[in-house]
Amino acid sequence: MKYFKYFGIALLVIIIDQAVKMVVHYQMDFGTPGQIKVIGEWLKLHYTTNPGMAFGMQLGSEYGKLILTSFRLVAMFGIGYYLYHIISKKMHTGYIFCISMILGGAIGNLIDSVFYGAWLGNAPYNAPSPWFHGQVIDMFYIDIWEGYIPDWVPLWGGSYTALWPIFNIADASIFVGVAIILIFQGRFFKEELAKTTKKEEEDEIQRQFIEGEEKE
Repeated sequence: MKYFKYFGIALLVIIIDQAVKMVVHYQMDFGTPGQIKVIGEWLKLHYTTNPGMAFGMQLGSEYGKLILTSFRLVAMFGIGYYLYHIISKKMHTGYIFCISMILGGAIGNLIDSVFYGAWLGNAPYNAPSPWFHGQVIDMFYIDIWEGYIPDWVPLWGGSYTALWPIFNIADASIFVGVAIILIFQGRFFKEELAKTTKKEEEDEIQRQFIEGEEKE
């Protein structure tokens, strides 16, 4: 039951993420024409796809997407095993909850990459195969600023871009999970730090005792 609870959190994230993506895909027009204002100009629903990593970055190779998707697949199993491990070790509940959110988000985006190219036909036109080349569906757009970046700006110069990336439920789940871990890491790892400190103190006492005997 203890494993089901936390893996169930990951499953819930996956279900919500995929349900929202399906609604967006089938009920919204792609791009700016289908954009829906939620809170004025600040928060919008904007259907777009992301062919690569975070912020639209890509690996510069014909098989870059395949490599990225394969890496995500390996990472999914790694995070899943780690979640099982920390549950069995009875680590802090909040920390386990965060890892569950991260796992759910990772699998949510992995489903897009593996299957959407074939299921939804959204693989890039030059993809060697629709499988493992699907594009991730994004929809939440926090419009802090968007416009044309001057040519002299390194990397992003000469392009029309938005200050805040468009993201999805899976991205948000990963971001929130990581953010909570960073903010509350002192509380999450308090017992582990105490054990480490105690062991270091015991090692120091033992070292001093040995040195004292050697001097005698």
